[in-house]
This record gives sequence, structure tokens and C-alpha cells, in this order.
Amino acid sequence: MRLELNLATQPFERNRPYVAATIVLAALLTGLLALVTGLILEERGQLADTRGAIDGSRQELREIAARQAEVDAVLRRPENAAVLERSIFLNGLLRRKSVSWTGIFADLETTLPYNTRVISIRPWLNAANRVVLEMSVGAEQTEPLLKLLMSLENSPLFGATQVTNTLPPGQNEPLHRYRINVHYAQPD
Repeated sequence: MRLELNLATQPFERNRPYVAATIVLAALLTGLLALVTGLILEERGQLADTRGAIDGSRQELREIAARQAEVDAVLRRPENAAVLERSIFLNGLLRRKSVSWTGIFADLETTLPYNTRVISIRPWLNAANRVVLEMSVGAEQTEPLLKLLMSLENSPLFGATQVTNTLPPGQNEPLHRYRINVHYAQPD
């Protein structure tokens, strides 16, 4: 029987695989550090380019605003006031005339329930230059009017609907009447 005896003060340990793994891991982490450092430097370069483009755009915007102020100053002169007033008036007329009655009725035809009547309709432009239809509608029952409101709000051509007035049937008028304001997205 053979007995192994180690008389060394520190016994021999097999650390070579651990040391090799540590060296490989350190090399891998050093490579990742170099990659991340390169990416950071590249991002800094792109950031500087982006800042330069933003500064250029801001300068261009300032120049355009200055030119606009010059043009506005020329238009606001007393000798040009009549031309400006006429131009604003004509532009407003053109915007109002651009509303297509045929288009309005064709679009309403797809959303109106069969037993609902349009009593009156008046398109107008709000402050945001959007077409708003002021309509008076009537029906013998209230259910078709409620269906109309829901179909107007769910339609892609019409928007927010606001009921401004309701009138019950009377002796001279057998219909329930609603006065409605609805946004109209006129197709091009």
C-alpha cells in the first residue's frame, strides 16, 4: 500500500484552468470596452453633426421670420391697407366657395338614416378654417335622430357633433327637431 505524502508548506493547487479562463474573460471584456468606447465616440460625432444641422435650421427660420416681418410691414403701410383688406376678403370668399354642396349632400346621404329629414343646412368656417355644418334635422321619433348623431360621430368625414337645440313636435310641426353643429372634413 502506497501512501502519498506532501511535505510542502503550501500544497500544490491546479489553478491553470482558472487562470486561463480569467485571461480569456479579461481579453473579452477589454474588447467590449474598446467597442463601446468606439460607439460612444461615433455617437458624439453624430451629435455634433445633428447640433450643427439644428443650428442651421434655426438660423434659416430666423431669416424667414425676418423676411416675413418685412413683407408684413410693407403690407401694413397705409397705402397698401386697401390691397391687404381686399386680399383678405377675397381669400375668405374663396375658402367659403370651396365648400361643395354636392359633396356635402353625397356624404350626408351615406350617414343619414332613411327616416330622418334635413330641414336646413348652413356650412361655415370656424376660426381654424375648418368647415362646420349647422343643420336642422327632424324625424317622427327620436331614435333615428340618435342614430344620425352616432353615425355622424363614427363617420371619417364628419367629426365632433354638438346638439345646440331640441324641439318636440307641436301642432304645426309633427317632427322632433334637432339643431346640430358638426365638423365636416371635406374630401379633396
